[in-house]
Amino acid sequence: MRLDGFGLLVEDMGTMIRFYRDVLGFEIKEAEDTSNVYLVKDGTLFLLYGRKDFEKMTSCRYEYIKGLNGHFEIALYVDTFDDVDAAFKNAVENGATAVLEPELEPWGQRTCYIADPEGNLIEIGSWNKPYEEKDLKEA
Repeated sequence: MRLDGFGLLVEDMGTMIRFYRDVLGFEIKEAEDTSNVYLVKDGTLFLLYGRKDFEKMTSCRYEYIKGLNGHFEIALYVDTFDDVDAAFKNAVENGATAVLEPELEPWGQRTCYIADPEGNLIEIGSWNKPYEEKDLKEA
């Protein structure tokens, strides 16, 4: 089995589409009144699925947490420490909830946390080197 992607069950599709498309730069072509957004971001499937539509499909009712939640995080990478700061500032100015302002962690990564309009955590981090080199060992 291989990881294919991940999805969010969302309450307000229009708001979530606008956030991920306009604030975080995800390419989303579906209309804001759609029930299912299926896209690939950097080789990973990312799905937004309307809660009511999913419940109808599965004939099940689910419980959903309101506000900030710590069930999981989406991690995004930028190439430099300055990019972390800029991405955080831009996201908060455009509707993200600030959770943790950018800071340099003891392990050498600069990271911050925001939340999307439905309270899902998003980490923006950097090792201050391009994505392609971030996992390479230092000589």
